[in-house]
Amino acid sequence: MVPPSALADAPDAAGQPAIKEPVKDTILTPRFYTTDFEAMAAMDLRPNQVELEAICEEFRKDYNRHHFVRDAAFDGAAEQMDPETRRVFVEFLEQSCTSEFSGFLLYKELSRRIKSRNPLLAECFAHMARDEARHAGFLNKAMGDFGVQLDLGFLTANKAYTYFQPKFIFYATYLSEKIGYWRYITIFRHLEQHPESKIFPIFNFFENWCQDENRHGDFFDALMKAQPDTVRGPISRLWCRFFLLAVFATMYVRDVARKEFYEALGLDARSYDKLVIEKTNETSARIFPVVLDVAHPAFFAGLERLVGRNEILARIDESSAPAPLKLLRKLPSLLGNVVEMARLFLLPPLVSDRYQPAVR
Repeated sequence: MVPPSALADAPDAAGQPAIKEPVKDTILTPRFYTTDFEAMAAMDLRPNQVELEAICEEFRKDYNRHHFVRDAAFDGAAEQMDPETRRVFVEFLEQSCTSEFSGFLLYKELSRRIKSRNPLLAECFAHMARDEARHAGFLNKAMGDFGVQLDLGFLTANKAYTYFQPKFIFYATYLSEKIGYWRYITIFRHLEQHPESKIFPIFNFFENWCQDENRHGDFFDALMKAQPDTVRGPISRLWCRFFLLAVFATMYVRDVARKEFYEALGLDARSYDKLVIEKTNETSARIFPVVLDVAHPAFFAGLERLVGRNEILARIDESSAPAPLKLLRKLPSLLGNVVEMARLFLLPPLVSDRYQPAVR
């Protein structure tokens, strides 16, 4: 394992990709999760076992087994990119690789811990871990084209892990997988129509790739149906709203902050995120009892105010002021963001069985 002091961002003398120092953890960076493995092992799947077995059979087929194979299109593609596009694209690859790898670690550990007591659930997690590892490896290999790679072993040992009880893992991973589907398929369809904006051949793989994300999301949908208390009752409704808002706000603020990446693809970051949020919200109504009213005029206006304060916070971080002074300067924006999130949370939600009755 490479120690932190040896991390660098340039190829070594032998021309091998250097180990890239992980970005500093912030509220916008991907999280690594752990959970109550005993509770997961004890879950009764019988209320929706038929659907879960059907999904597991889909996983066994491994449709993308031969999909992630690099071809000649990658040769020299990195050298064609201008420096600014290169910078934001490598940042995109790093964030995506870290997110996929965090999924691999969670699913792999779940599969290992519950194998003897809940074999069907364990097998599903093992198949999803396989997919996530494949995605992370493919992204990390793409980073290698730019002379840097992530030390995934170092991340495993040194990244902070966030504990979520199982139902929160379901909410977070379901939304992560479904929003991943809509992000990838939206980019793929856009680049089909505008091939001149395809800045790197990795985008050729997004159509099949996002189907993995979709299948994973369908698994968590089926798992929540097998554990109906996770989406029943007034408290669950509040948690569903909270997770939807947290995921949407985080994505919007992060993507607008790196809008240059989307501009390089011929996309407007705000319009792209608006579409992804609308589609993910609509999809979530299939399992969540309530979803957000993202068409409310106050919703995206509130997200824009979060973006403005995030820009202020970033400028303060980049300043040379002492840490205590930085914190003092940040307080108004931090408190403003808390108030803004509360306002957005309190917007009246949409009841899913009325919002999308055809699928419920």
